[in-house]
Amino acid sequence: MAFIVTARKWRPQRFDEVVGQEHITATLKNALRNNRIAHAYLFTGPRGVGKTTSARIMAKALNCLNPIDAEPCNECEMCRSIQSSQSMDIIEIDGASNRGIDEIRTLRDSVKYAPTKGKYKIYIIDEVHMLTKESFNAFLKTLEEPPAHTVFIFATTDVHKVPLTIISRCQRFDFRRIQLDTIKLLLGKIAETENVRIDDKTLTIIAKKADGALRDAESFFDQIVSFCGNNIDAETVSQMLNLIDDEIYFKISDSVLNKDFKAVFEISGAIYNNGWNFIDFMDGLIEHFRNILTVVLNKNANLIETADVYKLRYMNYSESFSEGDILRLLGFLNKTQQELRYSQNQKLKIEIALSHLIGLEKSSTITTLINEIQNSGDSTAAPAVVKERPQINYADNEPSISRTQTSANSPEKKTVVTNKFNVSSGQSIPPGVNDIQFSFNSVIQKWAGFVESVNSEMGLMFGPFIKSVKPLELNGTQLKIYCSDEHGKDIVNRHQDYIAKKTFEYFGKKISFVFGDLQNTSSKEPQPPNKEAAGNGKKSQENDPYVSAIINELGGEEIK
Repeated sequence: MAFIVTARKWRPQRFDEVVGQEHITATLKNALRNNRIAHAYLFTGPRGVGKTTSARIMAKALNCLNPIDAEPCNECEMCRSIQSSQSMDIIEIDGASNRGIDEIRTLRDSVKYAPTKGKYKIYIIDEVHMLTKESFNAFLKTLEEPPAHTVFIFATTDVHKVPLTIISRCQRFDFRRIQLDTIKLLLGKIAETENVRIDDKTLTIIAKKADGALRDAESFFDQIVSFCGNNIDAETVSQMLNLIDDEIYFKISDSVLNKDFKAVFEISGAIYNNGWNFIDFMDGLIEHFRNILTVVLNKNANLIETADVYKLRYMNYSESFSEGDILRLLGFLNKTQQELRYSQNQKLKIEIALSHLIGLEKSSTITTLINEIQNSGDSTAAPAVVKERPQINYADNEPSISRTQTSANSPEKKTVVTNKFNVSSGQSIPPGVNDIQFSFNSVIQKWAGFVESVNSEMGLMFGPFIKSVKPLELNGTQLKIYCSDEHGKDIVNRHQDYIAKKTFEYFGKKISFVFGDLQNTSSKEPQPPNKEAAGNGKKSQENDPYVSAIINELGGEEIK
């Protein structure tokens, strides 16, 4: 007897034998039981998932003389004639080679004739999307109102190419990709029946290569058996199909953890010497780290499509990587994947990318660091002292430092506050806050530094004005000033917020400026803090901040 390929030899003959499409076979069987037969069906989905097979089983079930629970018996005359392709009532048409309007006209004329032996005359049109637009238009009326004895079954892999006027006249069934475990189970059953020894790892390689298409998996199985005989091992299969070994991906993830940069050139050399495609390698690497992310998040390997031996190895990474690290790695790999497609030297690009990948350091969230600090304290140890960075003091006073004491045993937080900082409120208070220290004299002493600071920050916007200001007297938080600039009030009104912020930062109080005249001021000139300076007029002038500013900044000279 001539050899029959596995895809034909093991083609399902009953609805129960169709794997991975239970949602469709159950619906069709219920329709047969209840005699709710539609005049047109549309089967769509990827290649090799059972569309044409289901159409043939449906045709047998409709014409079977002795159906058993809506299943064809496969023993009656009609079933045997359909299986041997000798039935005149089952017409299979290839849409790719019969796509013209003349073929559709011939089909439309033959529809009106009754079936020869069976109950229904069934037209199975494969790859129906290949019909021309004119053919579809000529087929519309016949498809909408065919004779009662006629049933149309269409199969296509590109349903978006089928006009909506055709789809709306059919019952649509979407076939799914067959899951990896389902393909492995069926291939294992076939191998056992054919006396072929094959392990789980090899079955996984074949199923992943098939990418959800059972027919492709069965074709690969025949090819591998022809090469290996009845004893099949995973290494030989990988070499024959030129597949990238999963071990190389685990070597990369281990190198990331161990910071082993030497592995970069070993891996790139292995890819180049084996003739593997660099883009396929990058796709597999992204899938590998996706599997690690799945394990890290779910703490199990149920969502990973791989061999059982690799699932155990993935579980070992559950505590080695954090969610943030895996997301950073995946983001980097996705970017590299796009750049690799346009790279002139893909081998060099892979080496650089792997070096960056291994060089990425681990990251920790702020929450994790805080928890580690809180959990690292010893219950018997003394309270930890955390020193905050002191704020810069613009005056001559020494900066003060606040200390916050945190006990590992008690949730209470003890705060020690000096006279310069308020830690509990989180707001820093500059030197000179105390009402005792805040006076007109203290403002005058710090006024030159205040003017210099404002001028450096604001420049031409506010600097010339503040240089021309002369403080007259202080009433609470209102500083009466004299300014010769006629636009001074407008300038102050535009910068009220800045003045309040800057005076609080420098003097410890939010001071507002009030304009006055030199003749109307009621305050006396501020007395120097030094008695010697008070008795010496010349020294008093030298200590005057305005005199110093005129001499140092404007280049003024004393007139004798």
